[in-house]
Amino acid sequence: MRAINLVKTIICIAMTVCAINNMQAQNGYKNPVIRGFNPDPSICRVNDDFYLVTSSFEYFPGLPIYHSKDLVNWQQIGHCLTRDSQLPLHKAPASAGLYAPSLRYHEGLFYVICTNVSGGGNFYCTATDPAGPWSEPTWVDINSIDPDIFWDDDGRTYFVTQGDEGIRVAEIDIKTGKIVAPERLVWGGIGGRFPEAPHIYKKDGYYYLMLGEGGTEYMHSVTIGRSKNLYGPYESCPLNPILTHANRRGQANRIQGVGHGDMVQAGDGSWWMVFLGFRVTHQFAYYHVLGRETFLAPVDWPAGGWPQVNGNGTVSLRMDVPTLPLQPFEAAPVRTEFNEETLGFEWQYLRNPVRENYSLTEKKGYLRITASPITLNEADAVSMVCRRQTEHDFMAATFLEFNPLKDNEEAGMTLLQNNTHHYDLLFKKSGEQRVVQLRVRVGSLSYTVAEKAVDGDKVLLKIEGTANEYAFYFSDTGKEEYRLLGKQDTRYLSTEVAGGFTGVMIGLYASSNGQPSNAKAYFNWFDYLPKES
Repeated sequence: MRAINLVKTIICIAMTVCAINNMQAQNGYKNPVIRGFNPDPSICRVNDDFYLVTSSFEYFPGLPIYHSKDLVNWQQIGHCLTRDSQLPLHKAPASAGLYAPSLRYHEGLFYVICTNVSGGGNFYCTATDPAGPWSEPTWVDINSIDPDIFWDDDGRTYFVTQGDEGIRVAEIDIKTGKIVAPERLVWGGIGGRFPEAPHIYKKDGYYYLMLGEGGTEYMHSVTIGRSKNLYGPYESCPLNPILTHANRRGQANRIQGVGHGDMVQAGDGSWWMVFLGFRVTHQFAYYHVLGRETFLAPVDWPAGGWPQVNGNGTVSLRMDVPTLPLQPFEAAPVRTEFNEETLGFEWQYLRNPVRENYSLTEKKGYLRITASPITLNEADAVSMVCRRQTEHDFMAATFLEFNPLKDNEEAGMTLLQNNTHHYDLLFKKSGEQRVVQLRVRVGSLSYTVAEKAVDGDKVLLKIEGTANEYAFYFSDTGKEEYRLLGKQDTRYLSTEVAGGFTGVMIGLYASSNGQPSNAKAYFNWFDYLPKES
């Protein structure tokens, strides 16, 4: 009997320790929850699963879709727009294309509602599985951006959008996208510039209309109003703005520009907000290169009351708050071997790709990129695949085989903010020799920073990043014996210098600089090692 009691005691102690450890594990998380260029998040829940979409602008495929069980750990499961017929991006300027999607679930269908500012305007696509495939777009003849769809209790469907003077609502036929009742201006917000990003929630007999104000820069914020009638008038929340860092509480925060949010209720009844923000390189150093990212905060929303975000309307990089039971995903590998027949979801093209310029099967274990006459300086479909820079501190490297026969043929790596702001680490022919170059494009300035002659047709290229600078390395020995080629300030790839709405992308590319070419670049592997800050 004593032995049995001892066993029971040990089991009870073990269960208590596990429970304590589990409670500790659920207390706190790191922001941002989706790192690197992922702005304008919109979220929905279906049973115990959360799904989220973000803006993708001129990159293809369009509109990445993420999945989570706990709101903290996210994994990309696909894209909404994967076919050229869904997403015409030819000649889309930098930071054009797809703006501010919304993601909703209604009667067995997922809906992504978005705007292609480079062709077509407002649309929505549907799917029974958020991983896809998604339908062709249903177009809505309303000239605006930042659309959402709201279904009222009586079954009517409303299209909610941004207008110059405020938020507008129009009833539509969800089967056709046709307008049933004309648009009506319902609320202008609290007076901030650029009232946008509208989402409507029906709760406790009220229509709550949440929007972003102040512009998607340092004065950004989230505000909310409510009304007993969908068309208003809307009463402004006395706590407005309910989220902002454009005040004394937020002035020293490493996170700036918070706004453009969406809310979701978890299965346990708790409310949460996902929203965009950006990490500046240093405290009070107002430069950011990673783009706008997706952040998470708890929301206290009592019955009949107003939502309050994280107690005081600010957030931090480390959030010491209770969470849902955490269910992390397996960490992504550092090395991409290019052994599969398709690229992973993290890889993107710049605009609609010329598909014959790429192959993962021509040479086993290699990504082949055929040089295009289009250069990195053009707003066009350059031959390049790229992925997001997700941390200030990182290492990226690749092994390149390339046999340039003409001086105009080049291949290599690039850090690309847009077609007028990029740093290129490249391999090319120059006269009778082959060289690696570090080349810079900043606005109207373009010049070669450094150049070194190399032997053979194989080089290793590496870029290391910190908050202050990028360092560029190469090796032509076949081993990872890197030599420093040069360094560049991160500031000139920041949004504050380059403008636009995206973040730095790390690309593998090949170009023949305006002339026809059949030159082929073969990339054997790609390493990406982010170091969380």
